[in-house]
Amino acid sequence: MSTEWVHFAAGGSALVGLWSVIMGVLVVALLGGAFWMGNRVRGREPRRPSPQEQPRLPEGGAVHEEQHNLEPDEIPKSELRLTPYQVHGNLGSRTTTTKQRPRWSKGGSGSFGSGGLGAH
Repeated sequence: MSTEWVHFAAGGSALVGLWSVIMGVLVVALLGGAFWMGNRVRGREPRRPSPQEQPRLPEGGAVHEEQHNLEPDEIPKSELRLTPYQVHGNLGSRTTTTKQRPRWSKGGSGSFGSGGLGAH
């Protein structure tokens, strides 16, 4: 029985250990370099604004949400199928005179996934 393979394997294990140490030192050096470079970049950034330089509310107070209902544009009748840009382009819809929100069904808001059971 030959034991040469044991000596061969034992000689290679020192090389594996040395390789692991070299890779560990390389990873630590890369992390240290990234930290150093990050501090340099952060040092070049403008300073943070002081509390006196922060934005303030307008004179009239907070701006509130404006809600209005839109009337849909009529789609022109055509024998060919229309694509979205042929219908009305980037033009908006007209504002309706009614203040009542349109409902698709009793108790529904017209949106999907509203969390309710829906109209059954």
